[in-house]
Amino acid sequence: MPVARRLAEVLSGAERAADALDLFTRTSAGLRRFMPFDSAVWAATDPETGLITAPMLVEDLGSGEGCAAYWESELLEENVIPFRDIARAAVPVAGLRAATGDLPARSARFRRLLADLGVADELRAVLRIGDRPWAVVSLFRMSRDAPFGPAETALLAGLSGPLAARLRRFARPSASGGGTGAPAPGLVLFDPSGEPTSLNEEARQYLSRLPGGPSISSPLGLRLPIWVVATALQARAVARGRDRGGARVRIRTVDGRWLTCHASCLSGPAGRPGPVALVIEPAAAADLAVLIAEAYGLTPRELEIAQLVTRGLSTAEIAATLFISPHTVRDHLKAVFGKAEVSSRGELVARLFSEHHSPAAPTTPPAPVSWWRSAKASGSPS
Repeated sequence: MPVARRLAEVLSGAERAADALDLFTRTSAGLRRFMPFDSAVWAATDPETGLITAPMLVEDLGSGEGCAAYWESELLEENVIPFRDIARAAVPVAGLRAATGDLPARSARFRRLLADLGVADELRAVLRIGDRPWAVVSLFRMSRDAPFGPAETALLAGLSGPLAARLRRFARPSASGGGTGAPAPGLVLFDPSGEPTSLNEEARQYLSRLPGGPSISSPLGLRLPIWVVATALQARAVARGRDRGGARVRIRTVDGRWLTCHASCLSGPAGRPGPVALVIEPAAAADLAVLIAEAYGLTPRELEIAQLVTRGLSTAEIAATLFISPHTVRDHLKAVFGKAEVSSRGELVARLFSEHHSPAAPTTPPAPVSWWRSAKASGSPS
């Protein structure tokens, strides 16, 4: 069957997905019909930093502790085809055996983890739009006689943009996207080896609202989600000079609200590596503004104009503020209206901003909902 036909069949299932986790599940099942694999990991990522966030789908691949070891190797060890390189590559897909000349043991990830799990080959992909990664994918085969081939690489590469576009829609903040009701930032401390050592009550509140998924046991009396652990690992990677990116990720709670999780590595005595401090707090207005821009596909200039509209500025006032012509402002507004599916300034403000800042949540966590559920459209499209 031609690649185009296979793409169409896999994407038809993705189009019926209700949320990001459902999209991962449907796409994984559809792909198995055309390129068999034994296990898989599908993980959403923060489009700004590329760090993993909710949801994550792990199929037939060990425990949460194994998942933590996988991401520890990804962030802290010298590996072949790391996701950060795949995200920048011309083709955002790469196979382990193809990249190592059929010598997968050249990869620390293979030597440390995959070989013991019986994995013979791994096909990795980044689902991206432009330079923004919306998810990462790893497919695993156990048989040495069947490495992933060029046709399978092409099929997965063809899915990258369309699936990322769908994930971007699911990432739009919902009407309940305000604060979580915790009175102060949550704090979790990790020792220099990465072991969690203490946390405050606010952190417990925030962690109780995170969606289910892979997690690791800890001596703190609770399991820590893999997204939180990976953020702390990234802080260690930055401190070691392995990455210049930020240790920062936005995570959606079970009731549709957004948190920002950011970490930094502290200095110990005599300049030795110290503990990692990880802070969890409600996403600030600036964080939500950037997330909204990414989710609706707005350019930086379009977001700037949309924010000025929320302040009540007229077209002429926006033009004067930005030193552009009123005609250019109107062109940008037309593009923003189209992307946000609104037909007036009032609808635009409600869709992009007012809907996403609501009163604090009740203190009792609600029943879990599907992760990254798409916001309900309000009003008529333009």
